Amino acid sequence: MSYIRIRKHYLHIPYLVLGALEFFVLFGTFYFLGYVLDQLGSGLSLAVVSASSALLFAFIMSCGTLAMGVYFAMVREGFASMFFRTLVAFCFLGGLALTILYMFFPAVNPGSDKLFFAVLLAILLVTIIRQMFVRVVDSDQLARRVVVYGAGQFAEALMSDYERNLKASGIRVVGCIPDSESTLIDSRHHLPAPEDFYRFCRQNRISEIVIAQQERRRSEGGRLPVDELMECKLRGIEVTSAVAFYERELKKASLDLVHPSWILFSDGFKASRSRDITKRTVDLFISLTLALVLFPAMILTAIAVFLETGRPILYSQTRVGARGKVFRIYKFRSMRQDAEKDGKAQWASQNDSRITRVGAFIRNTRLDELPQLWNVIKGEMSIVGPRPERPEFVDELKQKVPFYDTRHYVKPGLMGWAQLNYPYGASIEDARGKLEYDLYYSKNHSIVMDLLIMIQTVEVVLLGKGVR
Repeated sequence: MSYIRIRKHYLHIPYLVLGALEFFVLFGTFYFLGYVLDQLGSGLSLAVVSASSALLFAFIMSCGTLAMGVYFAMVREGFASMFFRTLVAFCFLGGLALTILYMFFPAVNPGSDKLFFAVLLAILLVTIIRQMFVRVVDSDQLARRVVVYGAGQFAEALMSDYERNLKASGIRVVGCIPDSESTLIDSRHHLPAPEDFYRFCRQNRISEIVIAQQERRRSEGGRLPVDELMECKLRGIEVTSAVAFYERELKKASLDLVHPSWILFSDGFKASRSRDITKRTVDLFISLTLALVLFPAMILTAIAVFLETGRPILYSQTRVGARGKVFRIYKFRSMRQDAEKDGKAQWASQNDSRITRVGAFIRNTRLDELPQLWNVIKGEMSIVGPRPERPEFVDELKQKVPFYDTRHYVKPGLMGWAQLNYPYGASIEDARGKLEYDLYYSKNHSIVMDLLIMIQTVEVVLLGKGVR
C-alpha cells in the first residue's frame, strides 16, 4: 500500500516522504549555510542562524511549494513547469512572506545576504531531489500495478483518466479483463480472464484490482467472480470499486459511477456542529483580516472601474446558497452596463466581448471577488466551498445533472476544490465536471482541507487559471 488515510483524506506515502525530505533539506541548508558563511569570515556581518530561523525558512518555502502546485506540475507538466513554479514559490512567495515576517519578528531575521544564498542553494538542491523522485516514481519496478475488471464505459473512462493523470503518479494499469463480449477498450489493453485470479495477480505483481463492471452487463452474460475476488482480498491484494479508486487517486467522484448508496453509506457527508463553529470562526478571522489588508486595493479597483465605465461600480446577482437559500452576491463590475440588456442570464464565454479592459485585469487577479468578503462576514458564504450559482442555471442543472443539488448542503465559498482542479465552468458539461470535485469536497471537507485549498489558491491567482 503506497498511501495512508488521515481523517477521510488519502495521502500518498511517496509524496509525504518527498515533502519531509525537502523540509529537512531546507532546514539544513539554511542552518548550515549560515554556519559556513560565518566561519569563512567573508565580511558579510552575519549573525549565527538559530534553529527557529531555519524552521521558519523551511516552513514558508514548503508552503510556497504547495501554493504553486509544484508537485502536480513535477509529474504531469515536466521539468520546465516545475522549475518555473519553484522559482516563483521560493523567490517571490517565500521571499515576500519571509520579508514581511521579519518586519514583525526581527529577532529571527538572519540578514538579507544569508537569505539570498539560502534561497539559491535551496532551489538547486530541491530541483535535484525532485528530478530524482520523478525517476524513482516513474520506475516500473516501484510503481503500483493495477488491473481493471471490466471493459465497458466505466473502464473506458478510467483508462482515459489514467492516460491523462495517473500514468505519471506511480500507477501502472496492466490491462482490463473484459466482463462480457462487448467492449469499448482497445484490444491492446485486453487481458484474458484468468483461471486463477490470485495466481494471476502474484505472477504479474498486481497490487490492486479495480472493479469497473457495468451493472447492466449482468443481464448480458457478465458475471462478477465474487469468490475469486474474495480470495484475492483475503490474501492481501486490494479490491477496490471504481468510484473509490477515483476518489482516492483523482480526488473527485465520477458522476457516471456515483449511486445514492455511495452517499447514504459512506463515512462522509456528515453534519458537525463543532466543525461548523470552527469553520465560522476561521471565516470571520480571515475575511476581516483580508478586508483590512486589501482595503487599499479595493479603493483603487473602485476608482479604476469608475474611470473606465462610470457607475455602478459594484454589480450584484442572486445566487443559490446553503440549503437552497437565495442571497445576493457582490462583485466589482467587470462587464459593460448592458451585459445582460435583454434580462436573460448568460454563461460567460472565452474572450467574452462584454468584459472591459479593467474588468479583464480584475478578473485575472480575482480583485472583482473582494466585495464578497461582505457575504462571508454576513454568513451567507464561507471562505472555502463550492462556488454559488445563479438560480436560473441551478433550475436547469438540477434537471440535467444528477446529484447537482447535493452541493447546496455545504455553504458556498470564495474559493473551492473545483476551482483548483477544473477550468472555468460555462456549460452543462462543465457543470458536471465541477460537480465531481464539489461532491468530493462535500464528502470530505475539513478545516485542514480548507487551509490547503487556501494555500493552493495562490497559484490560481498568480497564474490566472480558470478565468474568462
